[in-house]
Amino acid sequence: MNQTQKAIRIWQAGVDAVGGHAATQTALGDIPAPDQILAVGKPAAAMALAALEHFGPVPTLVVTKDDHGRGLPDHVTVIEASHPVPDARSLDGGRALRQTVEGMGASSHLLLLVSGGASSLAEDLVPGQTLDDLERLNKRLLSQGLDITAMNVERRKISRIKGAGLLSHFKGRKATVLAISDVPGDDLNVIGSGIGALPDTRDFEASAQIVASNAHARAAAVRQAEIEGAAVFADEEALHDDFLAVAATLGPRLRDMPKGVMIFGGEPTVVLPDDPGRGGRNQALALALAKEIAGVEGLTVVVGGTDGTDGPTQAAGGIVDGTTWADGAEQALQNADSGTYLERADALLVTGPTGTNVMDLLVAIRS
Repeated sequence: MNQTQKAIRIWQAGVDAVGGHAATQTALGDIPAPDQILAVGKPAAAMALAALEHFGPVPTLVVTKDDHGRGLPDHVTVIEASHPVPDARSLDGGRALRQTVEGMGASSHLLLLVSGGASSLAEDLVPGQTLDDLERLNKRLLSQGLDITAMNVERRKISRIKGAGLLSHFKGRKATVLAISDVPGDDLNVIGSGIGALPDTRDFEASAQIVASNAHARAAAVRQAEIEGAAVFADEEALHDDFLAVAATLGPRLRDMPKGVMIFGGEPTVVLPDDPGRGGRNQALALALAKEIAGVEGLTVVVGGTDGTDGPTQAAGGIVDGTTWADGAEQALQNADSGTYLERADALLVTGPTGTNVMDLLVAIRS
């Protein structure tokens, strides 16, 4: 049996278990029919589709990433925008979300479906801020190696809809929030910069639930590894650091691991040079780990973003082993050009949009 294929199956099982459609469908349960559905984030279309299949043709607005809004009924309004750096369509999406919430009646029920990516995909700026200001802020935050919590604190400062701002405009009877978490601690105040967070002071009934998280994905990956007959030696959310620090920490563990599987989750950070090449944090981590395990036989590592995209690329991450590190790799690592190197080495993990987003997942397997 091909070891790489086995590692990918384990990784994919983790992702499939937290799919936006399935997670939302399971969570709907006895929730009463809403008068309006709003869905925002990378998995927004999958989440909205599950709700529409459950409730029927409810008025629905979806704000999501480019090419992520397909497969929805004709009555759904879809706004696709840029990620990870917002664009003018992001302002259209944020404004549409706010105006829809403001326009709901006093007896209305809102179903708000929130997921990762919303920070970039939807924004409604406070007076005095412009799109240029927003783009500069996000480019600066993405280049500094900040974790998602610190980034979202800065994003909330210039937003009318982040940090519970969106629901502060709601004058209806009930708001139900279902969220897929892409942040450490699964904090609704951090997911999408708090676009689905509940205001401290409100005059409406409200409930909020995390329907999928990195822990759920890792648990499913563990189950698949056991189905594959592999012993599991690690199940940890251990990727929250600079990618080079993560690689330095995991490297010795991977080199010394016995036959079996290790599973890690989280979200590494990257400090970008002035003129970065092509890649994302998962491709960077994959290449850094390739350096750590160079020459080790029988070891394969798959690391990728559970949303199927890694930074501004079409790849989810990388697939590396003891033979991946070779001439040109060090320069690619230094130039933040890991994607170019991994593509030449036929070592990219490419999945397409997955309909979810619960940070990143790493599967290491040794035979």
